[in-house]
Amino acid sequence: MTSRALSAALAAFALRVALPVQAQQQGVSKTEILIGTIQDLSGPLAGYGKQLRNGMQLRVDELNEQGTLHGRKLKLLTEDSGYDPKRAVLAAQKLVNLDQVFVVAGHLGTVQNMAAMPVQFAKNVVNFYPMSAAREMYEPLHRLKYSFAATYYDQVRLTLPVLVREKNAKKVCTLYQDDEFGQEVLSGTEDALQAMQMALAEKTSFKRGATDFSSQVARLKAAGCDLVVLGTIIRETIATMAEARRTGFAPTFFGAVTVYSDLLHKLGGKGVEGLYAAITAQHPYLDEASQPIRFWANKYKTRFGDDPTVFSAYGYIIIDQFIQAARKAGPNLSTDSFVQAMDTMRFGADMFGGAPSSYSPTKRLGNARSRLAQIQDGRWKVVSDYLP
Repeated sequence: MTSRALSAALAAFALRVALPVQAQQQGVSKTEILIGTIQDLSGPLAGYGKQLRNGMQLRVDELNEQGTLHGRKLKLLTEDSGYDPKRAVLAAQKLVNLDQVFVVAGHLGTVQNMAAMPVQFAKNVVNFYPMSAAREMYEPLHRLKYSFAATYYDQVRLTLPVLVREKNAKKVCTLYQDDEFGQEVLSGTEDALQAMQMALAEKTSFKRGATDFSSQVARLKAAGCDLVVLGTIIRETIATMAEARRTGFAPTFFGAVTVYSDLLHKLGGKGVEGLYAAITAQHPYLDEASQPIRFWANKYKTRFGDDPTVFSAYGYIIIDQFIQAARKAGPNLSTDSFVQAMDTMRFGADMFGGAPSSYSPTKRLGNARSRLAQIQDGRWKVVSDYLP
């Protein structure tokens, strides 16, 4: 090699060394996109968590069987929080730092999400469609937050007045879990009543994990409550309504979407008849379902051996809308391109009855509307359209 050629080769090599190397996008390779999810698989909400994970996995499997997302398959990595915020932090650390997922999607639990989000945000990982309807899932505004369903606050604030008028309720009260979730229900109740120029007749709370609600029910009964707003989940709802029936206390009971599960009427039986809930997507009772839902349900049962629930539907929707946004982001998928795509997304109503939703750089809650359902003859029935 001549001295001139050698000098040119050395110069070219030096230039390549000096040029900054573009960082590889975490969770995205030429052939795969890693999606993380944190669910309760062993704690009090394990029934919900397993259904959510299965619904997500079904949509991942569909995508991988039918093709790719700009040449990439999807891989879902699941960690168990046991519905414990401390375990949720450990799960987020593993997914974000060791597995290096692209997003964390469908994380179940309000307090659990709030504990895990700082871990994700430190590594520029989007918290996509958490399975919590707390306002903290999209407030304060953060570029890595996207929430997809009406908040507990808005569910109660917008639907409670409809029930108050329909039932001609005079004394509205609330029983709520003493944490961030319960406070959302309490705030929605208070603001709804203030707008109607009514006062909250009574309020009483309980600690997470409580099983005895006799003192709370006695307090509500003594106050003469004729409509009780519940900031409860499954077992607390069943126990509260059973205690009320036992003592001859028969108000109208109304809960946020957390009470909307087929487990309520399966476990609570006649004791939960008449319970109202604010909902979005509808539980898929297969004898009433449309052909597309029956087809979906058959695939689900073949894959997992169980009938799907509304939480299976939520999981499926979460991954389906992730796919739509990632496809729009294009082949050079990155956190920035995904955020840019999400900020222009408009999703139509889904086959489960979920309302249309949309996002923008300043709007990170897809939909604020909900509708009412009631347990009638041992199953949930939708009893209103989406409320404005």
